Amino acid sequence: MSQFDTTAPFYAAYRPGIPKKAVELLARRVADKEHRVLLDLGSGTGQVPLALAGEVTEIDVVEQDAGMLDQADKALAGLPVAVRLHNTSAEEFTPPDSYRADLVTVCRAFHWMEQDVVLSRLEGMTTPEATVAVMGDGSLWTARTEWTDALRALIQEYLGEERRAGVGRKYAAHDRPYSEILAESAFSRVEEHTIAVERKWSTETVIGYLYSTSFAARPLFGERVEDFERRARALLDEHATADGLVEHASFQVVLGRRG
Repeated sequence: MSQFDTTAPFYAAYRPGIPKKAVELLARRVADKEHRVLLDLGSGTGQVPLALAGEVTEIDVVEQDAGMLDQADKALAGLPVAVRLHNTSAEEFTPPDSYRADLVTVCRAFHWMEQDVVLSRLEGMTTPEATVAVMGDGSLWTARTEWTDALRALIQEYLGEERRAGVGRKYAAHDRPYSEILAESAFSRVEEHTIAVERKWSTETVIGYLYSTSFAARPLFGERVEDFERRARALLDEHATADGLVEHASFQVVLGRRG
């Protein structure tokens, strides 16, 4: 069973999108090219390709979870650019020998990958001046506000202290900055950008978001899922203000180019 089983519809509906400043930053990397190929690895429901569709001429979407890829297919249908969907992992994606991407993006997925393998394989499928962008912004598990702390404690009451990573799995935190990992690859000219983001959640969108994650997906709670949701809704309603449930996040963009 995939760790993303049951989460794809919630992911498509409730995951925060890509900040406008991040889209603009990436767009500038290919702005001087007439033909611009985007390769998005671990694409999930296609948020990055959708955000960048107006800035590129071809898009390759790589996602190993069939449910996620189906959601991406729906989101990207009808775009005025060429879109190719690949139901495979980043490690196993094998394009034609002549294929060269101008921009490679990995958003909220690099921690699931064999990073050295992926970066090594990208050497042979990117243009000499290509940019590799690794992006992410933590989660409501790592957010530090009064309401997210209380919510995390409630999840731990049901699922245990350690963060889950799907059914039967514990989350393995990566202790190396992505900038270091990129610096040791062929894409060693590294830039880091931090974009401040303020999000306003509602009780409904938080619940939907939780069910999109590997740490609080519905199957993890088993027969207690309805009881958890009832208590989570009460907790969130109690903490909500006139502005809703506010989260201040940092969206990190790490860019690498050949040295």
